[in-house]
This record gives sequence, C-alpha cells and structure tokens, in this order.
Amino acid sequence: MLIDIGRKDTTAIKRLEEERKTSMPAISSVTQMELLIGCRNKTELKHLDKFLEDFEIISFNYEITQKAIELLKEYKLSHGLLIADSIIAATSLVLDVPLLTKNQKDYKFISGLKLLKYP
Repeated sequence: MLIDIGRKDTTAIKRLEEERKTSMPAISSVTQMELLIGCRNKTELKHLDKFLEDFEIISFNYEITQKAIELLKEYKLSHGLLIADSIIAATSLVLDVPLLTKNQKDYKFISGLKLLKYP
C-alpha cells in the first residue's frame, strides 16, 4: 500500500487518511528497509525520508523475532511465508495491532492476525 501512495494512488492515499483519523500510522523497520530498496536515486530517497516522518517506525526486538520464527516454522512450508512478511506479521501480533496491507494474500492464513480491509 505504501508503494501505491508513493505512486500517488488515490485509493491508497484515502485509505491511509482514514486510518490517520484514529491513530498514528506505524510501520515495521522491515517495511522501511523494503521501501529503501525500491529507491532508485537520491531524490527518491529524500522523498521517502520525508514521507516516513509521519510514521512511527517499530524495530523488531527479541519477542518479535521469536514470534517471527514461530510463524516461519508454522507457515513457511505450507504457505510460503517469507522472512520479511513473518517479521511484519509478528510485529502486529506481538503489539496486538491490526495490519493494513494491500498484500492480503501474504497474511490471511496467519492465525490471530487482524487484517484491516484494503481498499
């Protein structure tokens, strides 16, 4: 979804604005790294840094890491869960906050994870 916002997708922008009415948006540091990898030049990097100023960046700690490992053991073989996705899901689970993502299919099978509707 954040990539779509960077591309000025109005659906994604409106969805984020809806969430901002009730809470400060937060992202995993893994998501921040994924977005950094997508930057093609210094201008895009500066725009990303400015954009992320409005987000709380949540670093993963021991508890999140252990939960991510548990998720990988449970879902890697059966559903192809990736490392980054396991950390993002674990962050939501440990902090007991819902996850807003365009990639619902990457997370919908995770027991206990609260996914917010998108779009």
